[in-house]
Amino acid sequence: MEETYDVVVVGGGAAGLSAALVLTRARRRVAVVRGGAPRNAPAAHMHGFLSRDGLAPSELLAVGANEVASYGGDLFDDEVAGAEKSGEQGYFTLRLAGGRTLSARGVLVATGLRDELPDLPGVRERWGADVLHCPYCHGYEVRDQPLAVLGGTEPGGVARAVHLGLLLPQWSSDTVFFPHAMTLSGEDRRRLGARGVRIVDGKVDGLVIAQDRLRGVAMADGRVVPRSAVFVAPTFVPNAAVLTALGCRFDDAGWVIADTSGRTSVPGVWVAGNVADPRAQVISAAGAGSTAGIALNADLIEQDIAVG
Repeated sequence: MEETYDVVVVGGGAAGLSAALVLTRARRRVAVVRGGAPRNAPAAHMHGFLSRDGLAPSELLAVGANEVASYGGDLFDDEVAGAEKSGEQGYFTLRLAGGRTLSARGVLVATGLRDELPDLPGVRERWGADVLHCPYCHGYEVRDQPLAVLGGTEPGGVARAVHLGLLLPQWSSDTVFFPHAMTLSGEDRRRLGARGVRIVDGKVDGLVIAQDRLRGVAMADGRVVPRSAVFVAPTFVPNAAVLTALGCRFDDAGWVIADTSGRTSVPGVWVAGNVADPRAQVISAAGAGSTAGIALNADLIEQDIAVG
């Protein structure tokens, strides 16, 4: 059975729910397909969100989902298995893995991204606990502790890792940088040294975990450098399958091309949050969702005028 909406929002994180809230309050018929785990699901708390600092990410999403439902939005705990734009009246058709088919005049994609982490023992296991990526999100919670930046093997990741190394001394004067498989330039070393960051060269063997806590960084030569938290610079990969299926254009780096409102190259398709902006934190993703929802509603009004 096909169900028809004004807008289908794909993604039930902060960006998707914020867009859905705007649109349901604008009296649009909205469905939210919220399958998949949010990027920040491993984190116990989120920070830097005004009035919600320290709240568990799951609690924010539960409150947001209830708000959307209270205005008549439909929420499906499912995933999009296929998407296309049909010829009839320019509607979009989204087939869900559970068997439902949703039809809509507009689609807003807020499916986020996934973090590809250094392939070292302990990194994935401690991700979101004491292996972290954002000092603005988690730095205060590990302030004044022995911290580290762990380099990876991605050629383009040096600048991001060095950026982390330059930031962290604001939270701890005891910060160590492990280049691992990365090659630091002389200028990188000079800048890190100027910030008081100690560089430990050599391959990293993995993280030392004991009693459910990070205890240190193990080197391939047998050394163990005690640390309480490690920051990494992941490779960001957008969850863009729906955008690809709908024919959206991407830049050379693999990110969808969109304007400041979230409008993509395909009329009727908008984006918000980490699927379009890897730097967006929860609060800015929510703002982007609101912006995209307002723009999409304006587009629907223009469609109504054109056929009226």
